[in-house]
Amino acid sequence: MSADRKSAFGPILLATTVVVSAFGVSYSVHDTRKLTNTSQQLQREQNRLHTEWGQLLLEHSTWGSYARVERIAREELNMIQPTSKHRVVMQP
Repeated sequence: MSADRKSAFGPILLATTVVVSAFGVSYSVHDTRKLTNTSQQLQREQNRLHTEWGQLLLEHSTWGSYARVERIAREELNMIQPTSKHRVVMQP
């Protein structure tokens, strides 16, 4: 190689490295933005599901409350509270 070719090779290699590095940074920024967007969407979904879970727990406790069960037993099944004469105690 002549001296002119050697001196021209350095700047070309440097320019190529700078361009490749710029593409790498651009891709990295794009990928980071995409991942940040996905993370935010998943956090919103988590918050929505957490709220729904709380509502379902409240609904579960409402449907299973003793007062509601007793009311349904009396009104719909015509059940009554047993008196002491209807109770039987078994001895071991």
